[in-house]
Order: sequence, then structure tokens, then C-alpha cells
Amino acid sequence: MASTELTPAKRTEALAQMSSGEPLDILVVGGGVTGAGIVLDAVTRGLRVGIVEAQDWGSGTSSRSSKLVHGGLRYLQQLDFKLVFEALHEREHLLDTLAPHLVRPVSFLYPINKKYVERPYVAAGVGLYDVLARVGSRGSAMMPFHKHYSAQGVREEFPDAKPDAMVGAIKYWDATVDDARLVLALVRTAVQFGAYAASRTKVERFTKTAGRVDGAVVTDLETGTEHTIKARTVIAAAGVWTEETQDRAQAEGGLKVLASKGVHIVVPRERIAGDTGVILQTEKSVLFIIPWSRYWIIGTTDTPYHQDFTHPAVTGADLDYILEHANGILEKPLTRDDIVGSFAGLRPLLQPGTKGEGEPSSTKISREHTVAEATPGLVTIAGGKLTTYRVMAEDAVDFALGRTRAKEVPSLTAKTPLLGAVGYETYQRRADKIAAQHGLSRFMVDHLLHRYGALLPELLEMVAQHPDLGRPLEEAPAYLRAEIAYACTHEGALHLEDIMVTRTRLTYEVREHGRAAVPEIAAIAAEYLGWDDARREAEIAAYRARCEAEDAAAQLVDEDAAARARAEADEVTEAVSA
Repeated sequence: MASTELTPAKRTEALAQMSSGEPLDILVVGGGVTGAGIVLDAVTRGLRVGIVEAQDWGSGTSSRSSKLVHGGLRYLQQLDFKLVFEALHEREHLLDTLAPHLVRPVSFLYPINKKYVERPYVAAGVGLYDVLARVGSRGSAMMPFHKHYSAQGVREEFPDAKPDAMVGAIKYWDATVDDARLVLALVRTAVQFGAYAASRTKVERFTKTAGRVDGAVVTDLETGTEHTIKARTVIAAAGVWTEETQDRAQAEGGLKVLASKGVHIVVPRERIAGDTGVILQTEKSVLFIIPWSRYWIIGTTDTPYHQDFTHPAVTGADLDYILEHANGILEKPLTRDDIVGSFAGLRPLLQPGTKGEGEPSSTKISREHTVAEATPGLVTIAGGKLTTYRVMAEDAVDFALGRTRAKEVPSLTAKTPLLGAVGYETYQRRADKIAAQHGLSRFMVDHLLHRYGALLPELLEMVAQHPDLGRPLEEAPAYLRAEIAYACTHEGALHLEDIMVTRTRLTYEVREHGRAAVPEIAAIAAEYLGWDDARREAEIAAYRARCEAEDAAAQLVDEDAAARARAEADEVTEAVSA
């Protein structure tokens, strides 16, 4: 079994192996949660498989989600019981087996605004939600049943609710997830089983033989070198870049995808009194007030997006929309001064029909996602949501293999724990002893277990060898210095941005994008990634340019103007990558 570390050297070796001339069985394009799920599904079936991602792992939609693993109550209103059942059981897989360290139960209040008319209707829906989660379940990770609350009960559960915000509520359970770390865990688990993985690697064009896609020409964005990777099948899991990817293969068919922007804000946990989340219906979307770590995450918006997909900008209009609707139930209204960070992601909304004049040769369609052969040799998958990434991955690999071969080597991912899962509960039970033995607070041990699970000993070993890594960051004390080093030695971080945005969440969970902590973090990264002083300063400049551009965009209401303001940081970032 291969090692699990993602390092610069291992990335270089992966590119060399993928372009060695021996074709892969499957090349996956796109390193979000779907692509990462596909590469794990494929490698656990015994296939020779690789994955490339143009940016950082999970840096697009998959790190900018609502951080929820849920069945989707709204689909019950549409009577789509099959979809809800599937999503709820994927939730159980994640909680019980696949990633219990990254996925945790969370409760929500569903407001009741009309005491006698609305409560029976909502109770029936939430009750069915609970039943569907239990049908066929082994029961080891089941959520509690829903509970009814009066107006007084709501005030006890969520003290900061306005007295007239709701006449009562029903409390139900779903789960939160550390989305970016889920992607990392998927990629590292796949690498452990022998998959090849290369981030910051862009597909320039696809190669063809006799009209069939048989590989891709990619550019290593860190060195500028080109590589040709041959593969029997290419699977594109490109999200909002689906049509662009299909165009690079000159595909006449394929899937049509529109981008919808979802924005979230982050406010300190102490700013809102309450121990449970709240779900609100708005005229445009569902708004969640989510207790998450030391913060509340509040969102989301749902607006069409036609600007640069790489860096969707949070606008002032987005912030005002979220604040307005959250304040509809909060007794102490939030203001922009309460926001410590914000982030925007793009949902790939699958459109009816197919791209081009004709239908693709074949398709596999569900309510949420579709797998299609855009052109011979190129399989594309689009739609879906984070909760059902594993089902999407299984469908994509089944499709690529064909019915007969897929039955011969069926998916194993429903029973393949991700790195950090096996032994997590044991370490959790020993948390007090671990804290005492290593001079850490119980809060810090819980924080580390939530992020690394049973991989915690790897960090503690680093601290044993380099005691200075056992200190918290001076300007971001919720994180240990060891976590920065580990991001470089085990988690594939290549740039300061990778550490600030996806290995940690400092870019939006500490005021000013965590800029006060940047010098210390950059110094640690420089030591472990071998940066000289010039490279370290260039990385700092690129990250600061990103932060300044995001702040400028957030002052603007117009989407086009905000996108232009955000794009001003690109030249600095590209110079560092070059």
C-alpha cells in the first residue's frame, strides 16, 4: 500500500507516472468532492487511475459549501422520496463509517408561524424525514427523533430569537461537514491505494485516436511544463466548468450547466445566543443559521452567475441580503461589523437536455445528477450535491466501465473508511489523557481530532521531533504551528493561499482574512517547502492582493464591478505560480 502524503515531490512523481506512456484506465479531471470521490471509487476497484486539478484540491465549490450533509427537506415538498432516502443514507454512511471525524450531528429549528395550521403539516414532513433515515439503517449513527417546541421552548433553545419571530418550532437533526478536508481525505485515501494525484495541473486539450478521446495534454502550472497523459477513459467532474471542458474535446454533445452563486457569512459564536441552528425559507433560497465550530455560518444566496468562475466575488448586495433575512428572526440584529469573513461558491445547476444538436450516445440521469458520454472516450458528470458525492462517483465509474465490467468489480466505497476514520472514536475517548500527556487543552485536542481524526499521532510525532510546532499560532491561537507544517508535508499545500483557504479556514474565520497570522505561517511554510526569502515575500504579496481584492468587491453592489475588482489580484497570483 502506498504512503498517504501529498508532497511537492510526490506530485511531480505522479505527473511522471501518469505521462509515462502506459495508459491509465481512467483519468479524472476535476479535484472537487465529486472528482475526488471518483478517483477513490476507481482505484478501490483495482483500476490504474489518476486525477488532475487546475487549482488546489477542493478550492472551488467543494470548499465553499454550506458545510452540511443533509437529506434535503425541500425535496419532500416535491414528493421526491427516493432522492431524500438516498441522501439520508449517504449521511449515515459518512457519520457511521466513512468520515465520523469530519461529519458531526447538528440540530435545526424549523419555525412554525401559524400555530394550528402549519404545525401538523411540518410535523408530517419532518417525521417522514426521520422515518426515511431509519429505513434499512443499521442504527449505529441514527439521529434523534424530531421534537416539538412552543414559543417559550424556542426562546430556551435559541434565546436570541425575536419574541414574535415564530409561534413555535420543530427541532430536527442533520449533520455538518468540514468540506475542504473531506476532499483532502478522499484524495489522500485514493493515493494510499495507488492513485496518482496532481493539483495545479491544467488540461489544455484532449488527445484523440480515430475520433475517440484517449488522454489529455496538461500543463504543470508550477513549472510550465507540458505532459501528455493517456487514458482508456477520461471522466470530467468539472462542476461549473463542465461545458468548457467538453469544448476542449470538441464534443458536439454533453451536458449543459448553469452557475448559481451561493454566499455565506461567518460571525462569532458568542454574537448569537443559541445552541441549535435555524432553517428559514426566503423568497430566493433556503437560509441556514448554522452553529459551526467557534462560529455561526449564515447563508445562502441563490443568484445566476455569469462572471469569472475561478474567483466568484461576494458583493455588498449579497451581504445585505443575508443580514436582512437573518435579522428577520434575531432580536439583536447583525451588522456588517459583526461579519468576520464571507465566502462565495458556485453551484453547477444541471439543465434539461444536452449541449449541441444531438443527444449524447447514452446517459444516466437522476433527479440531482447526470452522467453522459459527451463524445467517445469522454464521460462527464454534473449536478448533484456534496452529500451524495459517493453515489455520483459510483455512477460515473459504473458508466465508464460498462454494465458487465461494473458488475464484475462493483464499488467498495460504501464500506471504505477515509483516512482518519478508523480508530477515531478510540482517540476521542482518550482525549483527556492525550491533552494531559501532551500539554494541550481539551479544546485543542477536540479541534485536532475533528480535523485529523485517527491521524492525530502524525501531528503529535511532528511536535515530539520539533517542540516549537506544539505552540499555537500567535495571531490565530485556535491552530497549532504543527498544522501549518503538516499541510506542507502531508496535505499537498503548494502556496500560502492553499494553507489559508483550504488547509485552514483562516481566510474567513479570523478578521482581516487572518492577515496578522500570515508572517508566522509563511515562515513555517518556507521552512517545509524550501522557499527562499524572495519566494516567501511573493507568496505573502499574492495572498494580500487576494484579500484586498475580495474586500474591494464586497463594497460594491454590481456583480460585474465586483468581479472586476476581484480579478485584480490574479496577476499577482499568476506571477507567484510562474
